[in-house]
Amino acid sequence: MNTFIREMENHGIDISIAYRTTKEAASAWYVEPIKIEPVRGEGFVGSVAEGGSVNFRDITFNPHGNGTHTECVGHIAPECFSVNQHLKQWMFKALVITLEPKQVGEDLVLTLEQFQTAIGNDRPEALVLRTLPNDDSKVNRQYSNSNPAYMDAAAAHWLRVIGVEHLLLDLPSVDREVDGGELAAHKAFWNYPESPRMEATITEFIYVPSEVNDGEYLLNLQVAPFENDAAPSRPVLYRTAEFS
Repeated sequence: MNTFIREMENHGIDISIAYRTTKEAASAWYVEPIKIEPVRGEGFVGSVAEGGSVNFRDITFNPHGNGTHTECVGHIAPECFSVNQHLKQWMFKALVITLEPKQVGEDLVLTLEQFQTAIGNDRPEALVLRTLPNDDSKVNRQYSNSNPAYMDAAAAHWLRVIGVEHLLLDLPSVDREVDGGELAAHKAFWNYPESPRMEATITEFIYVPSEVNDGEYLLNLQVAPFENDAAPSRPVLYRTAEFS
């Protein structure tokens, strides 16, 4: 194992994508880049660079389209379910796997068979999915109107059946970009609307560096305490085995 990866694993491997104000920042769903602007009014400016005493800024963003975020079933329910209310544990046994989506017509699809082969008899609390090809361009990729890869709903259903509570992936969605509002994979994973899994989460827009090996990790799923269906998050991985 090289020194760089050993250092990363000693301090945790941050697999989040930052929220940035540039047009080159990662995005999806046609959202604008985030805006960070100083508050102004009655002689006050919230910018030290502009003569203010402190930096005091408003931030405008969309968690689903501007960076790494964790969402709960409230994302697809009429009720205002909050990820902050339903995610009450933050440390999980996780399995990192790597899959290359298969060409199915015009789509790239992650299939049930691929998940079954990669996971085998493991039954992780959290599953971290890295897709191929994989490089750091993912932290800057604009996915809108690109028909990115997505999961077969049968795979999402199977993950639910084997007990995966938290699914993390390096794509903007588990579902097809344009699916007529079907949201089949979301619904299959959350068992919605039959018996919704309130504690289960999906984290999208992660990036797992290629130097990180597949295998077992401890996941610290850090989620900002927004009362919303989704919130910005910082998933951090720690190796559970001795370094070799």
